[in-house]
Amino acid sequence: MERRGIAFRAVGRSRTKLEQAFSAYRQAELFPADIADLRSAGAAAREVDTIVYCAGLPYPAHYRHPAIMRTVLDAAAAMHVQRLILISSVYAYGVPRASRVAETHPRQPETRKGQFRKEQEDLVFDAHKTGRIQGLVLRLPDFYGPAADLGYAPLVFTAALAGKTANWVGPVSAQHEFVYVPDVAPVLLDLASLPECFGEAWNFGGPGPIATVDFITRIYRAAGRDPKYRSVGRGLLKILGWFSADMREIPEMMYLQETPVILDDSKLLAKLGNVHQTPYDEGIRKTIEFLRSGGDMGGVTGN
Repeated sequence: MERRGIAFRAVGRSRTKLEQAFSAYRQAELFPADIADLRSAGAAAREVDTIVYCAGLPYPAHYRHPAIMRTVLDAAAAMHVQRLILISSVYAYGVPRASRVAETHPRQPETRKGQFRKEQEDLVFDAHKTGRIQGLVLRLPDFYGPAADLGYAPLVFTAALAGKTANWVGPVSAQHEFVYVPDVAPVLLDLASLPECFGEAWNFGGPGPIATVDFITRIYRAAGRDPKYRSVGRGLLKILGWFSADMREIPEMMYLQETPVILDDSKLLAKLGNVHQTPYDEGIRKTIEFLRSGGDMGGVTGN
């Protein structure tokens, strides 16, 4: 958005975190707000024409996704916001029934967190159908990159730079997919500029499937370290769950590591044409450079 000269309002609960993430952007207006509160969400949506909804929640709080979405949609309607783009995940698809999952794949989640994500998406589609707002859903795989702080990949980067052993939940031999976060913004802006793209879901994947162990190894090599990792299985997760609410929520999502969802984004590529998908080695190198320059990447579960 900065490169295209588009002014935007960055909304979050913590001013400190907003300043850390967006203070370098001249076009950004920092706006601390709690979007779960209707009045606060309405203030954040005032005089905005497009909302990009990318709020994440820790696993134990995933049940709040539909309720917060309802609040944001109510606030958007009250402030006469024209468009809303929901950044979603692969959770709503459930266990994949195809080697590559297109937007036509059934949304039949077997997990509670997948059902919450499906409900969230359905609220956007319903609002579009009833004319309350123009809405679309953009589904992403796991992500990594500068300032990306959700998921398992950030933990691998920080472990590699510290010379420690990285923990990965589930098997590392399966093919996986990761999208480099800076690649997403141009896609968002292009979709937002095309009225005919609204009312639909769109997949945007990474540069291609990669074995998780290969991805981890490339991170360590880019950091100048020998790869060190351990795979955390269901048994250990069950024990850890006795002491951590976050750990108790992970086992139901293990299918994503055992039978990963690989997105088919041919629909989006055909629509937008020249879409950049950063190769893994380049994205990993840039992420390492960002962290070495003092950037922070927390790495917590929740999508």
